[in-house]
Amino acid sequence: MAWDNHSEIEKIIGDLGRLSFQGQRILVTGGAGFLGSWMCEALVAQGAEVICLDNFASGLRSNISHLFDREGFHFIEHDISEPISFEDHLDMVIHMASRASPFEFEHYPIEILKANTIGLMISLNIAAKHKARILYTSTSETYGNPHVVPTPESYYGNVNSVGPRGCYDEAKRCGEAYVVAYRKQYGLDTRIARIFNTYGPRIRSDGIYARAIPRFIDQALNDKPITIFGDGTQTRSFTYVTDQIRGLLRLAALDKAEGGIVNIGNDKETTIMDMAKMVLDITESKSGITYHPLPEDDPLRRRPDISRARDILDWEPKVTLEEGLRHTVEWFRSGGGSVS
Repeated sequence: MAWDNHSEIEKIIGDLGRLSFQGQRILVTGGAGFLGSWMCEALVAQGAEVICLDNFASGLRSNISHLFDREGFHFIEHDISEPISFEDHLDMVIHMASRASPFEFEHYPIEILKANTIGLMISLNIAAKHKARILYTSTSETYGNPHVVPTPESYYGNVNSVGPRGCYDEAKRCGEAYVVAYRKQYGLDTRIARIFNTYGPRIRSDGIYARAIPRFIDQALNDKPITIFGDGTQTRSFTYVTDQIRGLLRLAALDKAEGGIVNIGNDKETTIMDMAKMVLDITESKSGITYHPLPEDDPLRRRPDISRARDILDWEPKVTLEEGLRHTVEWFRSGGGSVS
């Protein structure tokens, strides 16, 4: 069964019910990235006018090429950490620009810091100028290696600011502080999403961009050894991309979410080993498993408390890990994992 992008977008839109972005003019930074491209496509499908901004540092032109001829979609190639302004009115800014793979932290720490501080401040100034609503996509990494699991939004975090992950973890924490400061000082309508391990079609599997799920799928489909860091007992809470976008759109749309900080993730905890075995089973691969040292400061557990998302957004994940992995494998098999 081939992966069907159109039906996935329809499911996202159907979940919004009466919530609508029709007629709104929305800036999406990082719009050619994995999540950003899904966000742009869902908004265009709802009738929004979308300005997608990306410098292709980790995003891909192929993620958005099918949108170039769509009414209401506009693309600007630009690094958001460099000044830019917009004359025509904006209703919303969605700041999603940032490298996010742990393997990028070693190579691009300054770019990651800039995207979530200088770049975010530029986005906040744009929102302030236009009196626009702003959604900032933060991360579960603000919690570091948590002592409290399931982890609520009230947990302050256990983060090593000078460790190898510090450029991302602390940049996101600083970014959240910027958002709160702009809300207090300028009365900006703000929302912060703390995103947990998201996967699905368009996620990169190549080189330093590859995270566990796309790397495992790529390895399995090519009968290469599955590379597990550590002993595989560490856990993550994997969220399929359509569930993630549903949550982000609800957070962006609902008036009662103003000022909110919300975990958006799957509250079903899975070990890396169990996920690897699931990939091997779905792909019917003959790949073996190899073990490598666990990277420094790699969190041992990830599981969100999503009570706030349920209460405020009326949201919870719908796609099981097995179902989401099957969709992602179908996308890889259709050639979607090739980079361009």
